Amino acid sequence: MSKEEFSRAILTGIPDVLPEPKPYEETVNHAPKRKDVLTESEKVLALKNALRYFPVRFHAELAPEFASELARFGRIYMYRFRPDYKITARPIGDYPCRSRQAAAIMLMLTNNLDDAVAQHPRELIVYGGNGAAFQNWAQYLLTMKYLATMTDEQTLVLYSGHPLGLFPSHKEAPRLVITNGMVVPNYSSKDDWERMNALGVSQYGQMTAGSFMYIGPQGIVHGTTITILNAKRKQQSKGASGKSVLFVSSGLGGMSGAQPKAGTIAGVVSVIAEVNPKAVQVRLAQGWVDEVFTSLDKLIPRIRKAIHDNEVVSVAFQGNVVDLWERLAHEDMYVDLGSDQTSLHNPWAGGYYPVGMDFEQANRMMAEEPERFQEEVRKSLRRQVTAINRLTARGMYFFDYGNAFLLEASRAGADVLNETGSFRYPSYVQDSMGPLYFDYGFGPFRWVCTSGDPGDLAKSDSIAARVLERRIPTAPEDILSQLEDNLHWIKEAGKNKLVVGSQARILYLDAQGRIEVAKELNDAIRRGEISAPVVLGRDHHDVSGTDSPFRETSNIYDGSSYTADMAVQNVVGDAFRGATWVSLHNGGGVGWGEVINGGFGLVIDGSAEAERKLRSMLLWDVSNGLARRSWARNEGAIEAICREMACVPDMVVTLPHVADEDIIKNALNL
Repeated sequence: MSKEEFSRAILTGIPDVLPEPKPYEETVNHAPKRKDVLTESEKVLALKNALRYFPVRFHAELAPEFASELARFGRIYMYRFRPDYKITARPIGDYPCRSRQAAAIMLMLTNNLDDAVAQHPRELIVYGGNGAAFQNWAQYLLTMKYLATMTDEQTLVLYSGHPLGLFPSHKEAPRLVITNGMVVPNYSSKDDWERMNALGVSQYGQMTAGSFMYIGPQGIVHGTTITILNAKRKQQSKGASGKSVLFVSSGLGGMSGAQPKAGTIAGVVSVIAEVNPKAVQVRLAQGWVDEVFTSLDKLIPRIRKAIHDNEVVSVAFQGNVVDLWERLAHEDMYVDLGSDQTSLHNPWAGGYYPVGMDFEQANRMMAEEPERFQEEVRKSLRRQVTAINRLTARGMYFFDYGNAFLLEASRAGADVLNETGSFRYPSYVQDSMGPLYFDYGFGPFRWVCTSGDPGDLAKSDSIAARVLERRIPTAPEDILSQLEDNLHWIKEAGKNKLVVGSQARILYLDAQGRIEVAKELNDAIRRGEISAPVVLGRDHHDVSGTDSPFRETSNIYDGSSYTADMAVQNVVGDAFRGATWVSLHNGGGVGWGEVINGGFGLVIDGSAEAERKLRSMLLWDVSNGLARRSWARNEGAIEAICREMACVPDMVVTLPHVADEDIIKNALNL
């Protein structure tokens, strides 16, 4: 398709003539069938909701088609309206637009739905089993048309994928405001999500899926590398064995697929279980997994040899992780590090597969016998935890990777609680990312070169490396290792072939680092050294972006971990400080109803205006969380926010007075 044909397709939006129905593509990775949750009257409502996107003259033909989709898949995706052009992150100049900022947003959202990036692209699911960019293809078509025709004095509003419309605003306002799944709190159970999503009125946007800031598994490779590195250091501090460190986990999907690549960068033997053969083949084809085994009898000797020979290798076990854990426990093998990245925020709809049946059998049971499926999941979680407990008793360090593993295991009755009723295993945020990174303002800053030119990305890597090299000689001791690890990462990033989709990079930086890198990128654009605008963003999994008591805020101990003021304030503050788009979601990482998270995108184009915005917005985007963590009495955050106030005279943060424990105990007669 030519550039002109692509432009015409975008500007068409909802077509005036019905396109031909599209065949169901068996070779593409599809979302599992969702369970039948709607009453007869609700099914009527779901069809009415879907048909309102189309002229009445189409309804007689579309109604039975959409009814069939609802019956067959549990959702109305409107497959007929999926565009004929390849959805991918094209160079910014290929998108028809009246606003350069809107063109950058189109680039980012099409990257999310690239076949090479999205987990279930035909169902508009980006990652995590149910993390969606849109609920249906009509929403995609309308959104792209709105973005292509809007000006810099309009703002597009999205309600859970639905484009509410374009509204007059001004150049300083965001071009796009997104909300996903923002329901009344008492209606935030998983069953509520199933019902509202089937009705077509709400969606689970995950974090970067529904906010158009996903950059493929690279986005989590870096954070996973940091996590494994620090877990490895923790184990090696017990006394080095001279052998390779063995890391065992599960999941090779959109986010979890980062684990084997991160393990290789961290220098360990990674063994990752995955039940979906297509997901395994994707990671093998990408080179993110070195070897694949379908037999435990062959896998176990391979693991022993890798450890004995001190190898660094990534291995996929195409099978159920429960079988793997039980075999490792039975073999009396020593596992150094263990975790889990199945999508347990979504346990009943494809996020976790029970042991004892193959992938297709489980998918059928999920749709046809949902109550039995749920009980099988609970049994599997209990068995998995029993095996993990045996291995931790031998010295394995196991950590929850923020996917709701411990939460759902506890709900299943697994032995994951200690005497005080808290989890016996820490969240990775509690043990490493929280105290070492978030409390000091470090988080997953990212940028995307909208030219699509790998040369621009290479120049941006060099710029970021120079910023870190300047800072390291005078850096305070408490953030030196963070800077050094990130310098190593950015220098190796190009060699590790991390780009899938857009020309993007991620780097864990604090506010000072983000502002300095962003400013130098903006200067490079102005000088023509980088050929097109750059989109700045971050994962919501950050210092300020997310309130999540079992993950991002799990190391906040003042009782406020269940409050969501920080995430909401973060989005509001970003919006009026210059963000190009902002997003606020219910759910993300650990599931619908368990977390509130917010994100942003900021387009920089080499202008003085872009520099003003990046300085103001990036400072707030980090400092908001630092101030909250400081008020929670987190020592690292107190130190970090005091340093910020010393550098920024207009910043005045309320600091805590820390009470003496003995005074408290005496007052309570304890």
